[in-house]
Amino acid sequence: MAEETRRYYEGIGRRKNATARVRIYVDEQSSGVFTVNGKDVKDYFPRFGDVIVLSGPLTDAGLQGKVDVSVLVKGGGITGQTGAVRLGLARALVEYDENLRGVLRANGHLTRDARIKERKKPGLKRARKAPTYTKR
Repeated sequence: MAEETRRYYEGIGRRKNATARVRIYVDEQSSGVFTVNGKDVKDYFPRFGDVIVLSGPLTDAGLQGKVDVSVLVKGGGITGQTGAVRLGLARALVEYDENLRGVLRANGHLTRDARIKERKKPGLKRARKAPTYTKR
């Protein structure tokens, strides 16, 4: 059966400039496959610890290896994309089973990290760094 015809639950996650659309497939065919932009999760996020952070919501929900996860992530860098996938996965799990909300909330998986890069201000080198003061 093609992935498009299977029943899925979707969650959107955002972090910094990254946006992730996460779909989880929960049925008898599910074997724990985790793909990100068509690649295996360990190939897309090779950095140590990223896969552990990503699978945090699955581990806390007790669904590790029981659901298939398909992710489409765009924008941002590695850290932003990791956070976006984590939030999207947690939201998809809540859509699948509302009873998981308490567990995911308690472990901080449903909190949107609102920190984004601050804009550069005129007359400054960066957002807040002022040029070196010279008396003369």
